[in-house]
Amino acid sequence: MSRPRSLGEVFALFTRNLISLLGTGLTTAAAVIFVSLWVMSALGFHGGGAYLGLITFVAIPMLFLLGLLLIPVGLWREKKRLAAGGEERATAFPVLDFNVSRTRNIVLSVAVASAINVVLLSAATYKSVEVMESVEFCGTACHSVMAPEHTTYLRSPHSRVKCVECHIGPGADWFVKSKISGSWQLISVAFNLYPRPIKTPVHSLRPARETCEQCHWPTKFIGDRLKVISHFKDDEKNTPTKTVLLMRVGGGKPAEAHGVHWHVDPKVEVRYRSDSSRMNMYEIAWSKPDGTKGSFRTAKADSPEAKAVTEWRTMDCIDCHNRPSHIYRMPEPEIDQALADGRIDTTLPFIKREGLKALQTEYPSHEAATSGIRAVIRKFYESTSADKAKVDKAAAEITGIWTGNVFPQMNVKWGQYPNHLGHADEKGCFRCHEGSKITQDCNTCHSLVAIEESDPKVLKDLGVNP
Repeated sequence: MSRPRSLGEVFALFTRNLISLLGTGLTTAAAVIFVSLWVMSALGFHGGGAYLGLITFVAIPMLFLLGLLLIPVGLWREKKRLAAGGEERATAFPVLDFNVSRTRNIVLSVAVASAINVVLLSAATYKSVEVMESVEFCGTACHSVMAPEHTTYLRSPHSRVKCVECHIGPGADWFVKSKISGSWQLISVAFNLYPRPIKTPVHSLRPARETCEQCHWPTKFIGDRLKVISHFKDDEKNTPTKTVLLMRVGGGKPAEAHGVHWHVDPKVEVRYRSDSSRMNMYEIAWSKPDGTKGSFRTAKADSPEAKAVTEWRTMDCIDCHNRPSHIYRMPEPEIDQALADGRIDTTLPFIKREGLKALQTEYPSHEAATSGIRAVIRKFYESTSADKAKVDKAAAEITGIWTGNVFPQMNVKWGQYPNHLGHADEKGCFRCHEGSKITQDCNTCHSLVAIEESDPKVLKDLGVNP
């Protein structure tokens, strides 16, 4: 018959087997390192960026938990070893005699250690979630994969909005879905299985009504907005011109929405069937607030590719604002904006022309582009009287434009990710409106007030000096 073991005898088993000792040592070391790194972080030390956060609040707590698991595994193996050697088996539970001071001390020690473990694991769990939802983690932990998205995000209108606010949004269900999806993404990065470039659009993205509309108000009436687009010719003087548009943004009104934002009015529903890129439309259907409905089938609707697609998508914000935070621009608008902002000096002769040539040259890496673009720009002006400081600044800006939009390591080239706003990149609005029964009247969305004018009268009249 087996005899009961005292708590002291059970506790002594920790020192009799290597596995429990290893678990105890691993847990203790992980706890000390975790607390030390957490204190350093609280005191303002942030060296290492996202990697320090991963080590402190993900890797170290995992080692801590592994150590805790090894302790009972070692005890179980030790009991089996003792039983195999003929020693009396202990009962399932030790006898707790609190009249014995040694028992009281052991129970108190175990209780304190367990409380500390719970606190440490709870803190680590909270901080690990916080770290994994940070912009630094999303953008830099997997730097080679996310470099294009992180770079374009930092200069976007949403650069102060956390990635998770749009990609996950509120609620536990999408939080769980994101972690499940993230597990495969982690495997893809670890084993180099991810596509280059990353494919878009993301079909598993949460509906915009549950994310974008947490901040934006689709029924708000915005009305008309003046938009001025600066352009520079590629002549010696980089002659500036301006195009002025009156954008009919529109929005909700008590009677009926109109303008561009008619498409997302809650009383309006626009649906479409397209290929996976959402660039080629097969069929479009809509319903208006008054109950009238309409539909249109494009010329591609009866193709074998179209017949294979049965899923319909309800139009929302990201069908037009498909690059709200990760905006890739084309060479000419980029250099025009740099000239308009004064980041590139317009007095440098032919800088628009030479800048475009430099931007449209292919380079195998950002390092090669940096040295190549600067060399080309400097060489063009070395035989002129152009100010060297202005030339160097222009070269740096043009280099920044290239490295901010082109990422050779991910096969991201100019025009890889078109912007559907308007119709500057690829088709934009004309994905639905070109060659269909749907209105193609430009004045529905904007009025052309001035086109490529050097000094538009309308801006003078309004006292606008963009």
